[in-house]
Amino acid sequence: MRYINYFNQDAYTNIAMDAWLLRNLKLNEPIFALWQNKRAIIVGENQNTFSEVNEDYVKAHDIQVVRRVSGGGAVYHDLGNICFTFFVPVASSAKVDFHQFVKPMADALESLGIRVSLSGRNDLEIAGKKVSGNAQRYAGGYLMHHGTLLWDTDVDAMVRALNVADEKFISKAAKSVRARVGNIKDYAPTDLTIDQFISQLTYYLSNQGKDQEYKLSQEQKSAILALRDNQFATWDWNYGKSPEFMYNNHAKYTGGSIDVHIDAVAGKITDINFTGDFLGVRDWREIKAQFIGIPFTRDAIREVLARNADGQYFGSITQDELLTTFFQKDEVKVHG
Repeated sequence: MRYINYFNQDAYTNIAMDAWLLRNLKLNEPIFALWQNKRAIIVGENQNTFSEVNEDYVKAHDIQVVRRVSGGGAVYHDLGNICFTFFVPVASSAKVDFHQFVKPMADALESLGIRVSLSGRNDLEIAGKKVSGNAQRYAGGYLMHHGTLLWDTDVDAMVRALNVADEKFISKAAKSVRARVGNIKDYAPTDLTIDQFISQLTYYLSNQGKDQEYKLSQEQKSAILALRDNQFATWDWNYGKSPEFMYNNHAKYTGGSIDVHIDAVAGKITDINFTGDFLGVRDWREIKAQFIGIPFTRDAIREVLARNADGQYFGSITQDELLTTFFQKDEVKVHG
């Protein structure tokens, strides 16, 4: 197969590139790409981003959050992870078979002396540990099959970035994930680096180097970057496309207990209520309208709270405590 080199390690660009190539490349032959993202969470097309992402951790560690165009669950990417994509002409979506497209990666790994097995519908395992997950999307006569190869990914960061509400569970959660997830590096020849691994995969998949790179035109590159900027790097796509959801949380502070109840549509607050025994100096309902219609983000809510801090609507409960109550996500529930 011929291959395409992606531009960089920016997740917004690479996920946009996947989507653009699926709908616009229109080659009469299969083609593949091997690429990497810097730290990112990639959520499935139909997922609620708010319930998948540990927003505080993501912001603190400069982790990109991007929604892809295929289904499935949220995954963590970093430079210890290798992403692969196949673009294949397929006459009908009824002919799509996961194993048909997982097997070339399994064969490539086997060619490097790494014993793998197919597990379930779309996973690769080594010694009973998952090292690859896959997803697909069909459009206009073409199938995009993409997935991950965990070479040496940071499992602790994976656990923390994907939504784990309570820090006291992090250690056990990381151990649990580590028991089920493997890194290919641990089973590969000891002197094999990730760059060598990528080069050898490229060599194998390109028919021992006989099939050359497909180079995109400047016009194609510009179209992909425009799609990145106009869709895949936007809050409206990555968060606002989330299903309608409710958020409920309870917290108790020195200044009293408080419950926050939120309804959100397209990632924006449509209703909000506070209950509890906090000693508000003024009725919080005076500022309720200021929350309606704003994005359910820390910055937007902080702005409303800061603007009204002098009113002591929540008594001695601090702004930071209120923000913590808003963004502990163990109680996010999607309608339906």
